[in-house]
Amino acid sequence: METEVEFLGTNEFKTLSNPGVVSTQLLSPHNSLSERVTLTRAVVAPGAIQKRHTHNSSEQIWIAIEGRGTLLLANDATHPITAGDVARFADGEVHGFVNDSEVDFVYLSVTSPPINFSYAYRKES
Repeated sequence: METEVEFLGTNEFKTLSNPGVVSTQLLSPHNSLSERVTLTRAVVAPGAIQKRHTHNSSEQIWIAIEGRGTLLLANDATHPITAGDVARFADGEVHGFVNDSEVDFVYLSVTSPPINFSYAYRKES
């Protein structure tokens, strides 16, 4: 079976931003042959919030790389997350984040099936 390896450079990434949040889509259908996943690197500044939301037809996995903060879950529930932790959100599961620390929170997000996240951000480059 023949496989096709892809290598993507930084000039091929899409960067989306809201105040205090920079989300770089490293791999998605816009820059890859992959039709199954979006891989995103997000940096959330101290004090910034990603409001509670859902993805109705995609599950999402967050891998915390640096920093710490608080996940915002359904019914006003919260849960701490810190570098090294992994969180999985099923289709339709409420989730968000607040960086209530004094350093950037950095995480990788794996979303399947893929989503074009442009709708959720004010700026795209």
